[in-house]
Amino acid sequence: MPASPIRKLAPLADAAKQRGVHVFHLNIGQPDLPTPQAAIDAIRNIDRKVLEYSPSAGNRSYREKLVGYYAKFNINLTADDIIITSGGSEAVLFSFLSCLNPGDEIIVPEPAYANYMAFAISAGAKIRTIATTIEEGFSLPKVEKFEELINERTKAILICNPNNPTGMLTDREFLFKLLRVCREMDIFLVVDECFQDFIRDPGQYSLKAQLPRYHNLFLLKAFTKRYAMAGVRLGYGITENEELLEKMTLATQPWNISVPAQAAGIAALKETDYVERARNLIFEEAEYLSGELYKLGMTVFPSQANYLFFKGPEDLFEICVRKNVLIRDCSNYPGLGKGFYRVAVRTHEENEQLIRTIHDGLMEERKKAQQEEEEQ
Repeated sequence: MPASPIRKLAPLADAAKQRGVHVFHLNIGQPDLPTPQAAIDAIRNIDRKVLEYSPSAGNRSYREKLVGYYAKFNINLTADDIIITSGGSEAVLFSFLSCLNPGDEIIVPEPAYANYMAFAISAGAKIRTIATTIEEGFSLPKVEKFEELINERTKAILICNPNNPTGMLTDREFLFKLLRVCREMDIFLVVDECFQDFIRDPGQYSLKAQLPRYHNLFLLKAFTKRYAMAGVRLGYGITENEELLEKMTLATQPWNISVPAQAAGIAALKETDYVERARNLIFEEAEYLSGELYKLGMTVFPSQANYLFFKGPEDLFEICVRKNVLIRDCSNYPGLGKGFYRVAVRTHEENEQLIRTIHDGLMEERKKAQQEEEEQ
């Protein structure tokens, strides 16, 4: 099982914090904003005498609140179309366990979220990758390229939209065409929409409205990033395929969803102004951060998520770590190599700190190189 890349950084960050050093976590893709007070109050003042078990699919009251939330956008769901999971990653894992048998294959464009490989291994399945290239801005190849990879072992195609780590968006027309191909070939299309809440017009890209027409469609969501409450671990999956949902429920641990977490989720769903403020802050800071990285000589790709993907010096990760700023080294993503990085769009203070760190670090490296050249 490949280890999650975050495990590489955690010991370094912990050691620095024990020395009293402030660590800037730009490697983690969550907004650095206060969690809505309503969500915190819901946990603190939970109105229950007993914190009882929660059903494997999550409390119906929470699922019905999600139904009401999507109804505001003219997306008609029922509570039985939704399964609650412990974070978005668990939704991915359960979808793999439900769609794939040992020896089956799932097609995934690369670069891709590193943990997809671990989840496939858990299901005894194999990921077949389809490459995107820097020359084409990491946009997806034509649907026909996906069709060429489909064989008798293919059971699903997974698209992360926007992509992690590149932040590239896949347009709806492409997804519609791929969805039709998947239905014709009797395979699932799994779409990871965990970062879609941060794009400018989520309704233009989500496939939620297509769920009644396509029972081979399964959508994954990470509720917690939207409200800066990743620590409560709330994700969910949506499909109108009753058989798939039943299999997912069997794949879960019994009573795996936290009752206080669901209470926080219900409270957070009312915070529509919070989401809009967070998105506007990210748009503003992403523009600033992208411009400053470009000035420092980085190749910045047009990310549509709450993180930026860029190419820079191969030793940039080490330069930042020495200055207690953590960025995501993407060299271990399939299809990428040294020099590719992802940074979260955070508060202006942290974004400024990143720019200063890179600027000062590069200047120090240049001076060091000049000194070595003069000594020779």
